[in-house]
Amino acid sequence: MDSDIKEEIPVHEEFILCCGVETQVLKCGPWTDLINDQSANRPKLLIFIITDPNAQEIKDIYGLRGQVEHKLAFLRTHVPKEMKLVVIGHSIGCYISLQILKHGPELPIIRCFLLFPTIERMSESPNGKITTPLVCWFRYALYIPVYLLLKPWPVNIKSLMVRMCLRMMNLQSPSEFSLLNMLEPSCLVNVAYLASQEMMEVVKRDNETIKEHLSKLTFYYGTKDAWCPKEYYEDMKRDFPEGDIRLCEKMMPHAFVLHFHREMAAMVAAWLKDDLSKVQ
Repeated sequence: MDSDIKEEIPVHEEFILCCGVETQVLKCGPWTDLINDQSANRPKLLIFIITDPNAQEIKDIYGLRGQVEHKLAFLRTHVPKEMKLVVIGHSIGCYISLQILKHGPELPIIRCFLLFPTIERMSESPNGKITTPLVCWFRYALYIPVYLLLKPWPVNIKSLMVRMCLRMMNLQSPSEFSLLNMLEPSCLVNVAYLASQEMMEVVKRDNETIKEHLSKLTFYYGTKDAWCPKEYYEDMKRDFPEGDIRLCEKMMPHAFVLHFHREMAAMVAAWLKDDLSKVQ
């Protein structure tokens, strides 16, 4: 993909029922139904992106294990079995990506990119030390003010607040984001619940899964990331010297999607170039 070539890529938003939960899916490209599309133009590879989140019924769907099962169920029921996959994870999405590799060995995943990976010692990280008591010990005390403050607000007030925040951060228009849903009390409650599980469960790095799939993996760590500090990168380099483990030289923050999404997209596209040429 040449950087000087710009294409208008259609984006299609869709809501599907997956694991008994209404699930938002954003599809980039002209294809909206990969299962039933048997034309010669159907793509041979799908890039599946798991961000810092957000077939059968799954217990605890908003918990960490439930989120892993939800992504596995989506790939097994909504993606053709023969379609090769590239998985891109960010933050806790990297942990989920490794779990997909571990529990979905039948999935034809050829590459996996883990960006700013929170895959170990989350509660011991600088941000984790602050977040853990808030979401694990005082989470329930926060629910009441959240409901009292946000529930009565009309949609137009919430929309105005989102627009003001985006303008202050010099971001794109709110139509390109689902941030309005973040002001729903039930959404914030689910976020806090998932965060509490992340702090408690993401402790020990899954070296066995990493070793098994090391040739498929690319790790990308930040230089000043309070969720996965540089020492985690150094530990990974020491334990897996033959792995593709990189340290950001562009000073991107952990939440790169706010200001550096274009730079990150161009970089990952460059990494993918050789892999895409191998897809037959």
